[in-house]
Amino acid sequence: MRDGKKLRRPISSMPGVSQTSVDEMLRDAEAAAEAGVGGIILFGIPEKKDAKGSSAWDEKGPVQRGVKALKSELPDLAVITDVCMCEYTDHGHCGVLRDGEVDNDATLDLLTRSAVSHARAGADIVAPSDMMDGRVRAVRAALDNDGWENAAILSYAAKYASAYYGPFREAAESAPKTGDRRGYQMDPANTDEALREVIADINEGADAVMVKPAGPYLDIVARVKGETGYPVAAYQVSGEYAMICAAADKQWIDREGVMMESLLGIRRAGADFIVTYFAVAAATALQGR
Repeated sequence: MRDGKKLRRPISSMPGVSQTSVDEMLRDAEAAAEAGVGGIILFGIPEKKDAKGSSAWDEKGPVQRGVKALKSELPDLAVITDVCMCEYTDHGHCGVLRDGEVDNDATLDLLTRSAVSHARAGADIVAPSDMMDGRVRAVRAALDNDGWENAAILSYAAKYASAYYGPFREAAESAPKTGDRRGYQMDPANTDEALREVIADINEGADAVMVKPAGPYLDIVARVKGETGYPVAAYQVSGEYAMICAAADKQWIDREGVMMESLLGIRRAGADFIVTYFAVAAATALQGR
């Protein structure tokens, strides 16, 4: 979501997905609510980026304005906001850079500012996706100190350094200018680290934890749910979505059938709820059954 009016910019690698202005986002949210979707997650793209990503906590930013509009027009729809710096920094990394590396501790203050600004706008749930150590504790303390004890935290606790994020980086204009994110996102070969990260975030005050991506990491979804019993979300990411759409466009697969089977697999693995670009299509299909 970005500034402007009547703005809808299609994402070439994600059929049916667009960058939108707040007014257009409201149209999409209304359609989602009518289809039976219970909540949406907002990502922002600022007009100006800088080294700190200072637009992330702008009270007049697109996410903050979008949250206010949603809570005014669709108060029963759960509103989740992504809390990260990559869309807002001019270098595309998820935090402050020092000598070419992300400074974990310096980034925490920026994340807490963003989370508090989202809560002040009316967000029901803030979702830190940066993978900085200690950010759940910092965000929880900042929310509580500002009077937002009831704002929930959905932590991207097991977020892997995945090749499946490519289309989203086009959508969010957030690809790193230099290097990559393997220094703070997780090694795809490592399963034990996921559990350590999840348990750390639970101990710091997360209300629910996320596994990302979903499809290639169903073993992680199952292990997190089985070993913690905690509310678990799974994010069916842009690459998963794009591959299904591309194969269906070639008529190699049945789009709805594969969409629903992929979501069923994620649910069967233990996810309590799923973040997916298929949300409206899937909800509509379920209503028709």
